[in-house]
Order: sequence, then structure tokens, then C-alpha cells
Amino acid sequence: MISVIVPALNEENCIVAMLQRLQAMRKRGNEVVLVDGGSTDATCLLAVSLVDKIVHARRGRARQMNAGAGHARGDILWFLHADTLAPGNPDLLIRHSVVKMAHRWGYFHVRLSGRHPLLRMVEAGMNLRTCLTAIATGDQGIFVTRELFHDAGGFADLPLMEDIELCGRLKRRQRPARIATALVTSSRRWEQRGILRTILLMWRLRLAWCCGVRPEELARRYR
Repeated sequence: MISVIVPALNEENCIVAMLQRLQAMRKRGNEVVLVDGGSTDATCLLAVSLVDKIVHARRGRARQMNAGAGHARGDILWFLHADTLAPGNPDLLIRHSVVKMAHRWGYFHVRLSGRHPLLRMVEAGMNLRTCLTAIATGDQGIFVTRELFHDAGGFADLPLMEDIELCGRLKRRQRPARIATALVTSSRRWEQRGILRTILLMWRLRLAWCCGVRPEELARRYR
């Protein structure tokens, strides 16, 4: 079984479309766990018929995903953001990577939802960077066996970079599987802040992370 763990906070505008993409894999015996971080909108109400379980946790993506993992029943955990649309039959792709190819963790390629030409460059850069470094981001739908996730200690309780930090620990155990089929993730972050400005911000944050800047300070800069 694959458990899809979806951390969410005030995502009423996109949660239905996101969860509808997962209904076919639910019918094949997998489960979807929504972990709400204290939404004040209709996120949980809209999601209740489209998930197997709703878990309430303290706000913070790392905390929410750890809480979801604690309630999940699957042998494979797939962490998927609430603003990300899965491709067709993602459970079959993940299961092939884990069972047939013996990868204990991996990620998908990513495509951004917007149409601006610069976004094509952003997504190509993200996919290339991940291929070279074996460090994925949460936008790329990281999946991992339950056993490896717990052996690695789960997500560190960080306000930012929790995905990158986890991947750094996972890749020391095994190189990840790379599924070339793309997820479609929202480009709202780039469009709201400005594409070039956001690109520069993300690279500055990654550089600061590599230089040892505290995650709390990185989160402040990100906000």
C-alpha cells in the first residue's frame, strides 16, 4: 500500500482538484491522509469525502508530514503538496521504482502550472539540479519506504528546508529513483513575487543553507 500524505493549510481553492487526481489509486487499495495545520477556511470540509483520514497537527510542513506518517498504514509514504497535481497512475510508477527497481526512495520530475516562458527555464533547472545532486524538493513529490523513513528519523522539525535536509540524509543510504513523468505544481509562488525575484531568492536561501545559516533565519527571509 502507498499512503499519500498531504500537508495543507487554507487550501480550499485547490484541494478538490488535487485530491480528485488521487481517487483512482484509492480504488486500487492505496490511502490518502490529509494533515491539516489549522485551516480557517473550508479545506477540511471539501476534502472529507476524498480522503481516508484527516489528521490535525501543529502548523508547519515538517510537523504535519511527520504526523501524517505516524497515522499512515502504507509500506510506502508519498509526500505530496496540496497545490500539486499528480500524473495518471502515480502509484504504479512509484511501485515499479520501489518493488521492481529496488529503490527505497525517489521523486518525480516537476512542471510548473503557469505559461510564462521563464517558468519553463525554472522547471528545467529544478529537474537538472535534482538529477545532478540527488536532492529533491517537496514540489517533486518525494516518496520513501516506511522503513527507510523511520530509520532516517523522519523530517527534522525545521521551518524551512526540511525536504532538502531529509534528502541529504536519504541519499547517503541510497541514490534516489527519478520518475521522469512530471507532477504539475502551482507556479503561484513565482507569479506572486515575480519570477526573477523568486529565482534569486531561492538560490540565496540554498546558498545560505549550505553556509550554515539557521533555518529560522531562512524562514524569515523567505517570508
